[in-house]
Amino acid sequence: MPTQSMANRVNDAPVDGRSDFDFFFGNWNVSHRRLQKRLAGDGNWDVFSGTCAVRPLLGGLGNVDDNMIELPGGAYRAATVRTFDPATRQWSIWWIDGRNPLTIDVPMCGAFTDGVGTFLCEDVFDNRPIRVRFLWSGITHNTARWEQAFSADDGTSWETNWVMEFARQA
Repeated sequence: MPTQSMANRVNDAPVDGRSDFDFFFGNWNVSHRRLQKRLAGDGNWDVFSGTCAVRPLLGGLGNVDDNMIELPGGAYRAATVRTFDPATRQWSIWWIDGRNPLTIDVPMCGAFTDGVGTFLCEDVFDNRPIRVRFLWSGITHNTARWEQAFSADDGTSWETNWVMEFARQA
């Protein structure tokens, strides 16, 4: 049973969304499924594995993950940096691909509602403007699901092109 001082600290923690990614801290095995060709009507998927290690940053206002991605053509490392803005109650997410570490992708912005995180941005793919969406769902202590989708029609339709199923390591 928590002491009174411990209970007060838990109850005093802001409930503004800054702890939405706390479930993700730790080490994970990852099952990947990635569409071979994006926005091309392709139905062929690559299936591969990986690992992910996640830790907090900035006193709880951010986190970082370090990924090993075992692509069929060769493994590579990548990282995600997430930061939370208490004023807007929004997360920003940046992806860094270890194969091109001098570039950081356009940030995804969004929040969690009813246990599902939705994050969006405007980007360019094959020289055309697109919208990108990340969805976080199926979150338990030991599992989580992330998926990425592209839209070439301003969000009217979406093509899911990458799914990651996370299983916490023992």
